[in-house]
Amino acid sequence: MTRVPGSDRYKREAHAVSIRKATPQDADAILTCLAAAFEPYREQYTPAAYMDTVLTHHSLLQRFSTMCLLVATAAGQLVGTVGCQAVGKGEGHLRGMAVLPDWQAKGVALRLLQAAETELRRNHCRRVTLDTTEPLQRAIRFYSKHGFSSSGRVTDFFGMRLYEYVKLL
Repeated sequence: MTRVPGSDRYKREAHAVSIRKATPQDADAILTCLAAAFEPYREQYTPAAYMDTVLTHHSLLQRFSTMCLLVATAAGQLVGTVGCQAVGKGEGHLRGMAVLPDWQAKGVALRLLQAAETELRRNHCRRVTLDTTEPLQRAIRFYSKHGFSSSGRVTDFFGMRLYEYVKLL
């Protein structure tokens, strides 16, 4: 059955999700979520880019020290995650958005995005950036639909092109 945004089932599923700040006790579930969400793209990533995307316990713990990590939970299960941080005067950055495959297209990513933007606004950010890779066309469409546009900046990400997107908050 296809879930249509705006339908009653879509709204029920989205409302069944809670967003909260992650704790180090969420580490295993966050790593599982990242791995599951990015597995379909593994072959399109360089090995180093893939490892930097799905993280290790060590790199995730480092991220806890520099970013606010948010998680989406439903029925006691972690179903999504995103990180955000203020990176300069008035600017924030998003990193590591992932939703378990069974929970994609149910409003989880939007709830995570909204929570991250709220957190960044609390930190006086008026602009937010994120970086994404070419294989993630579905994510690019999602971000574009929710106000992000290409800045035109392209950098190297372990041998892959990394595209910057920006949104005014």
